[in-house]
Amino acid sequence: MAQDSKPTVIVTGASAGVGLYTAKALAKRGCHVVMGCRDLDKAKAAAAEVKIPEESHILLKLDLASLDSVRGFVDAFRQLGRPLTTLVCNAAIYLPLAKEPVRSEEGYEMSVAVNHLGHFLLCNLMLEDLERSPIPHKRLIILGTVTANPKELGGKIPFPAPPDLGDLAGLEAGFKDPVSMIDGKKFKPGKAYKDSKLCNVVTMRELHRRYHQGTGIVFSSLYPGCVAESQLFRNHAPLFRKIFPWFQKNVTGGYVPQWLAGDRVAAVAVDQGFDESGVYWSWGNRQAKGREAFSQEVSDEALDGDKALRLWDLSAKLVNLGVVANSR
Repeated sequence: MAQDSKPTVIVTGASAGVGLYTAKALAKRGCHVVMGCRDLDKAKAAAAEVKIPEESHILLKLDLASLDSVRGFVDAFRQLGRPLTTLVCNAAIYLPLAKEPVRSEEGYEMSVAVNHLGHFLLCNLMLEDLERSPIPHKRLIILGTVTANPKELGGKIPFPAPPDLGDLAGLEAGFKDPVSMIDGKKFKPGKAYKDSKLCNVVTMRELHRRYHQGTGIVFSSLYPGCVAESQLFRNHAPLFRKIFPWFQKNVTGGYVPQWLAGDRVAAVAVDQGFDESGVYWSWGNRQAKGREAFSQEVSDEALDGDKALRLWDLSAKLVNLGVVANSR
């Protein structure tokens, strides 16, 4: 297959962890992978280490903590002249030990800025690329997490606090200092992460509602399993990073290696059988290899259509998209 005829898939946060192994799995499937990464030198070394063929990938700068960087990435992608098959929004940051909120370039709390707002802007900008692409079976994928879904076993753990967007008072107030939480309440780093990932699922469902019927683009989310040794936990305590993988392997049975999680993301991105839009895919709480994916029920808050509209409009304002008229 000639390079120009390969399906083109963008993967954010592809220099390590699940994103890197997703890129590898996609390359094995015959895709050309655009790896959106903050550190291009790190990404180049990582791609070589896991043996992603040079002819199967390209590296483009993407820092989701900067809205200017997101826009620059979109411009750089368009200069490649490749029709887009799938956008995989994988990148995430988790700062569980932060005593005070870390801020993005625009002054927003970092977990929400990277995990939600940066991806929200990227999705909206790249809808145009997906719509005009002649490639069939186009998809937009946003990764979720079990900890943001109280209807899953792993999401029932209340510590440090369950996800709750409240009335979106923090976003309504502009989401800059001194505001650091979506609900406008006291800063809790673990909850900020959960809230941001809940926003990812809400965004996916609202994208589906607004655009699937008119465009045919498949919008979905997934939880590929507990990747306990992921770089997502690099900012956690050393003792946690040592114990958590052991606990998931030997107690819960929920441990998933990075390569398997990456293969699951790649499957949702391009394989047959994942062409239902609006679905949150899961493999269950015990993550045995070979287990079949199924459509996981999402939380009541993720199903709240009125809240989805407000989250969309407030997010659009924060990333300078303007308020998009709702069609509900």
